[in-house]
Amino acid sequence: MTGPSGDGPGGARGSSQRGPARPQPGDGLSPGQAAEIHEALDAERAETLARITALRHEFDGIVDSTALVATDDEHDPEGATIAFERAQLAALLEAAQDHLGDLDEALARLREGRYGTCENCGRPIGAGRLAARPAARTCIACASRQR
Repeated sequence: MTGPSGDGPGGARGSSQRGPARPQPGDGLSPGQAAEIHEALDAERAETLARITALRHEFDGIVDSTALVATDDEHDPEGATIAFERAQLAALLEAAQDHLGDLDEALARLREGRYGTCENCGRPIGAGRLAARPAARTCIACASRQR
């Protein structure tokens, strides 16, 4: 007996998989799969928001602590360290905000039924890539060409 895809019992994914079935991008998601992905994206979004809040708090703390002190970064041995920490936190904050935007876009693609389809070539994005990078917009082949 063959499954829905004609390739044996249970179809291409088989019926002996443990845990929730991974979505096969490009062939539509079941409501359960879409809900599972939405939940995972929401959880990662909440973690990212918490990271942004913590980074902003830390950045503001550095700025506040140096605002009342006449620090000459050029001649003060601590000045270079403070400037480095401030720049590092700013970069981490920017990366977290970019990731939040990527997650919001992934949620929009999920709502629109485009989640899991490569934005460059239109082919499915592998389930392994989506598991590792839920906000991925491109398949591995297109991502490696973009480098």
